[in-house]
Amino acid sequence: MPTLQLTDQQVIELVKQLPQERQASLVRALLAQRWPEWDALTRVGEERIRAVAAKRGRDWDAMSDDDRLSFVDDVVHEDRPCMKS
Repeated sequence: MPTLQLTDQQVIELVKQLPQERQASLVRALLAQRWPEWDALTRVGEERIRAVAAKRGRDWDAMSDDDRLSFVDDVVHEDRPCMKS
C-alpha cells in the first residue's frame, strides 16, 4: 500500500475537520502513546472530580464545559481570601 506524504500543517487541517469527539479521542490516543501513565492519571482525576462534585450535590457528567470550569475554579480557590482592588 502506498504511503501518503503530508506536511504537519496538512495533518492538523485534516484533524480540524473531524468532529470534536473524534478529535478528543485522537488526542487521548496520542497522549497515551507518548506518556502511558497519563491515561491512568486521567482516570484517577476523573473519578476524583466526579466524587468532589457529587459531595457538593453536583453531577459532573451533566455539567456543561463552562459549568465544569466554574466549578473547578470555585473548588481550587475556596480556601483563598478574595483579592479586592
